[in-house]
Amino acid sequence: MNRVTVEERLFSLVLALIATENGLTKADILSTVQGYRQRYVHSGDNASLERQFERDKDDIRELGIPLETVEQPEDPGNNRNLRYRIPKGLYELPTDVSFSGDELMLLKLAATVWKEGSLSAESRRALTKLNALGGADGDPVLGYAPTLRVREASFEPLSKAMDRGHVVSFLYLKPGEAAPRRRKVAPRAVVQHESRWHLFGTDLDAGATRTFLLSRIVGPVTVVPDLVAPESGPDAGQTALAELDALFTANVAEIEVLPGSDAAVRLGKRAADASGAQPTAALVLHYTDLNILADELAGFGPEVFVHAPQALRDAVLDRLLCVRDAHEPLEARS
Repeated sequence: MNRVTVEERLFSLVLALIATENGLTKADILSTVQGYRQRYVHSGDNASLERQFERDKDDIRELGIPLETVEQPEDPGNNRNLRYRIPKGLYELPTDVSFSGDELMLLKLAATVWKEGSLSAESRRALTKLNALGGADGDPVLGYAPTLRVREASFEPLSKAMDRGHVVSFLYLKPGEAAPRRRKVAPRAVVQHESRWHLFGTDLDAGATRTFLLSRIVGPVTVVPDLVAPESGPDAGQTALAELDALFTANVAEIEVLPGSDAAVRLGKRAADASGAQPTAALVLHYTDLNILADELAGFGPEVFVHAPQALRDAVLDRLLCVRDAHEPLEARS
């Protein structure tokens, strides 16, 4: 059976909900719409498929598509008999907005740059909406779309494992460790925080939730057979982001930058009191990962001086010493 992509499933769901006047029940959707019906079990357990539908509903609403729920008058309060529909009149573009065929093609080309594993959530939604507006999949120019990798290679297999309730295994290299360690994790959410992708999941060996930077996953992500991930709950993503936000707020760095330097311009925009021009060279930065910030600060060389915390100061100094030693003249090494 060919795998139905996320875009195809959402596009099919949008079309089905627009086409119905009276709305479709959840059972109607799961048993008939492309992307659901292939996995639907008649008179069986469809809990994972229902969770997928709940996530898809959120995606559709984030597109700005007016998804409505309609209660049956004879059976109020029964969620099983709720009907879903998209009022076609509310979904149409405003009368003063329209796209020509060429404009639709160019918009769709832009969205297609982020394709398959590197397709961002925002681009997936944009591509779905463009399809619904009339962009045809067969436009010849789309064959020339470039492919840009904007995510780590582990993103796609982790997302698939999370959708299917699989436990995964991967090698994870923490800063300061000589070799990566294998981790066995039940993925609960993949979130972006401070422009970096994180995996939030249950570490089965530790018996607790952990957050992993995708950039530190080494090698392939593999599914662990015969293990089923525990229920993660609908708010796993919000939990992960809340924990990262709390860590970001708690971690404070006090630094000094050379006025007028590249460091002053770049770091000044992120300072805790970035309310315009920075008359002072002293800055306060929040951060989630000490080693990532140390890498960044070391890259500015003499333009940055770290006052606190001491661990960050030591980490930056270690990096600068490594650079010095790596560029030491050959005769000085002998």
